[in-house]
Amino acid sequence: MTALSTLKTFSKPLLASLNKLGISQLQALLLHLPLRYIDETHITVVRDLRLGEAALAEGEIVHMEVTYKPRKALIARLEDASGQLTLRFLHFYPSQIAMLKEGSHLRVYGEVRHGYFGYEMVHPTCKKVGEKAEVAETLTPVYPTVAGLTQASLRKAISIALVHNGLHETLPASVYAKLNLPSFAASLKALHHPPPDADLRALENKSTLEWQRLAFDELLAQQLSMRKHYARRRSVNAPAFAPSKKLVSSLLKSLPFALTQAQQKVAVEIERDLTQHHPMQRLLQGDVGSGKTIVACMAALQAIENGWQVALMAPTEILAEQHYQKMLGWLTPLNISIAWLTGSQTKKEREAALQAIAQGYAQMVVGTHALFQEAVQFKKLGLAIIDEQHRFGVQQRLALRKKGEPEPHQLMMSATPIPRTLSMSYYADLDVSVIDELPPGRTPIVTKLVSDERREEILQRVREACLAGSQAYWVCPLIEESEALQLATANDTYALMLSEFPELKIGLIHGRMKSAEKQAVMAQFSANALQLLVATTVIEVGVDVPNASLMVIEHAERMGLSQLHQLRGRVGRGATKSTCILLYQNKLSETARARLKVIYESNDGFAIAQADLNLRGPGEYLGTRQSGVPMLKIADLNRDADLLQAAKNCADDLIQQYPAAVEKHLERWLASAADLVKV
Repeated sequence: MTALSTLKTFSKPLLASLNKLGISQLQALLLHLPLRYIDETHITVVRDLRLGEAALAEGEIVHMEVTYKPRKALIARLEDASGQLTLRFLHFYPSQIAMLKEGSHLRVYGEVRHGYFGYEMVHPTCKKVGEKAEVAETLTPVYPTVAGLTQASLRKAISIALVHNGLHETLPASVYAKLNLPSFAASLKALHHPPPDADLRALENKSTLEWQRLAFDELLAQQLSMRKHYARRRSVNAPAFAPSKKLVSSLLKSLPFALTQAQQKVAVEIERDLTQHHPMQRLLQGDVGSGKTIVACMAALQAIENGWQVALMAPTEILAEQHYQKMLGWLTPLNISIAWLTGSQTKKEREAALQAIAQGYAQMVVGTHALFQEAVQFKKLGLAIIDEQHRFGVQQRLALRKKGEPEPHQLMMSATPIPRTLSMSYYADLDVSVIDELPPGRTPIVTKLVSDERREEILQRVREACLAGSQAYWVCPLIEESEALQLATANDTYALMLSEFPELKIGLIHGRMKSAEKQAVMAQFSANALQLLVATTVIEVGVDVPNASLMVIEHAERMGLSQLHQLRGRVGRGATKSTCILLYQNKLSETARARLKVIYESNDGFAIAQADLNLRGPGEYLGTRQSGVPMLKIADLNRDADLLQAAKNCADDLIQQYPAAVEKHLERWLASAADLVKV
């Protein structure tokens, strides 16, 4: 890699500014690509300007004034032989007033709008020119920048970088020939200095062959790094567990239900992984209520039967408590000892649990993030199960894995279905199992979209449902009032419900309550001692109350699709017909309208996940996993799905046949080979 500091053409102030952008290497500067382009290759006379289009005009300033009504503005009129164009600045500096004085000869670029005096440009870019000034030979790139670093300085620095020896190919030409993609050098030159006849719309949509070439390179680097990590993991030792002969069959016989075919299929995949001498890293994903926990329990029994301990970690105490209660019910009859570890325990309870874990008496340990703290020492950890894995950071999961020697197997669970393109890219280092069917007997959840103006009708519906013996959730997005958002708050809603429904028993639960309080409220609701539960999104994950058949979600337009789907999954867990009512404010944005339409029309978690990816991008799904995964800056998983498939198809062959070239490619795209994923 060539450090910019070794190039004499770059001054220290410029290097400091580039460093703020995260650019210290020549390759990083070359790959700092434009956000958009300005067409300064030809001048349009005022008469030929078109409404709504950006254009370059040139002329003399014939009038300039600062007006104060209806608001302060700098107004100037530029004239050429064909007519006049108004220039309007709502924010301006003394230097701009000086530039726009009468008699100045300027070249201006901006979008043409209708104004009071005809066509005008608001805040155009302005440049003083001589009478015989040349027009640009290429489209002018506009780059992401920071304060103190001008576009002119960036353009000059990148032009210098383009003449250095950093444009060589890293991989065989045959890789790109199959896809009809241009060379790396030609792609960079075309994107930094597009010719005048380039398709501006295609450039800005990143749909040209040159953009596709760089998107493919980036996706390929991500695939290569993930596949290398996958191969490296297979060289690490882990305990190999023989298939369970007693415990799993005993558990299955005790259950009041039979496993679905999908559950049986993924259980076999996990069982096979656990018999290997390298650590399993499998993601078990399935929609809300698909039965992931029982499959995880079967994996735990395989480890326990082989004499190893199992840790089950959940992101919230509510969910951890629920797992603990389920495991007690399933495993206690099998004479398996279970320990419970959370941050809210008393010192005495905690010390007893720590001792049982360290001595190996606790065969199954259930808890929150308290499990990976330094004081927790396992005698023989063989399997770590992590629920809602995207809610934990890379370092947290790694800390739990380090509790075992040799490295324990790891099973991660997620009720947020992951779209195929996301799974192919950011989760390519994991084996993925999918439970794609719900257990029989689950009634479909009816989803209704209701305007906030019909709140009285909804209140009456809640009253009728609760008095008929059902239970209901009323979900609010905030705990306390926010002046910025003015959303319904849990505290205010709880007070309102108490006055509205004096005949009902009502509870309140939110994230700021102490763990013991939350657990007490949930226990009451689970036991049907409460009929209505006012809650924040703290109930999004894992809460299982079969008698709850009605949910009302306030300000549904403010929430992401996956969150709405998760919340909706808290009802419909019994045989009773269930309904989820999404209350929304009337003035909906187009995006909010599109989101609510998707959740209204579909109960398919994967279809919803794909729509959420389209609307919100990959960050929604990755959570804190991002800190260990090469993030995409150029490629787009929706737009470039075919390029992602092509990158996936050739990654393994490249690693086998061209290992040195692969290292060079990773060095270019991931700063250095040392930046490979360490998840």
